[in-house]
Amino acid sequence: MSQQSEAPGAPGMEARWTSSTKTGIGKALNSASDVTFTLSHGILNEAYYPREDIACIRDMGFVVTDGHEFFSEEKRDTEHFIETLKDGIPAYRMVNTDKFKKFQITKEVIVDPFRNTILQHIIFDQKDPKIPLRLFALLAPHLNNEGGHNKGWVGDYKGVEMLFAKNGDIALAMACSSKWLKRSVGYVGTSDGWRDIRQHGKLEWAYDIASNGNVALTGEIDLTEKDFVLAISFGRTYLEAANHARASILNGFETAKRKYMQEWQTWQDTLPNIPASNFKMSAAMLRMHEAKNFYGGIIASLSILGRYKRRLGQKRIPCSLAQRFGRNSRRIQCARNKSRCIPYCKLFDVYPK
Repeated sequence: MSQQSEAPGAPGMEARWTSSTKTGIGKALNSASDVTFTLSHGILNEAYYPREDIACIRDMGFVVTDGHEFFSEEKRDTEHFIETLKDGIPAYRMVNTDKFKKFQITKEVIVDPFRNTILQHIIFDQKDPKIPLRLFALLAPHLNNEGGHNKGWVGDYKGVEMLFAKNGDIALAMACSSKWLKRSVGYVGTSDGWRDIRQHGKLEWAYDIASNGNVALTGEIDLTEKDFVLAISFGRTYLEAANHARASILNGFETAKRKYMQEWQTWQDTLPNIPASNFKMSAAMLRMHEAKNFYGGIIASLSILGRYKRRLGQKRIPCSLAQRFGRNSRRIQCARNKSRCIPYCKLFDVYPK
């Protein structure tokens, strides 16, 4: 067995959360899945597991290069378009178009209702086939509500190549239906994939492990097939996360998507027919803020409070379930008994008069 190469530059720069301005959130109604995701700036943002108050990633997006001078970061250098696949169902299509019109990335994003997996079906459209482009997936683990003290490594599970991260009793695994051409882990600001690609136009470094700090996972994706599925899975151990990722890939995106949308449609059919343009999606948003495993608990916001974006070396609680169980369940019930409608996000601050 070859010796693993440790990434230099530990522990990396001070960790930060991403923007609290969300364009979408998603969550399966099926009790088999305990994952919630958020979207912003055309990419996947914070994901929560196993509860709605435990953030586990900062964000995950793509970088595109030509191997030389051209460098485009999806969240910063593309024009974003987002829509739901069906009214009232939190399954999303995002289209990110390069400002120089060299490529377009189309993504459908859902949660696998059978597993703790966020699934993205991705189509990479290269506009000029004469200029070959390279595609890199970058993921920033912030497991257990903190950007520090994460461990990342390159590995495989039952013959499937993956990238892993772990912090305490929570782990994640990222797998792809296409081949990884190269993978690396590193410390943000010193040996991470973004810095490597920005300097060299490709992954020159190939570190196998980053033991403790603010880590980043990076993989170059084989573009022989222009569409592929990316799975980000969570578990109490890395083997559990890897098993979910592998199973989600093998089961197929369309199977998961069909079940995910069917369960949401069944729930929507139970709602009253209110003639308001945004009623169905508003109802879905409120439903997704409800805690799955704590009856009566409602999250204030699926995002990280601005005042908590710093000091991530310490554990910080998102704007979420830290305050709401127990005594706040009474407040929610009180508000529901009033004739006036009060947004869930204000139930902890505003009482009905």
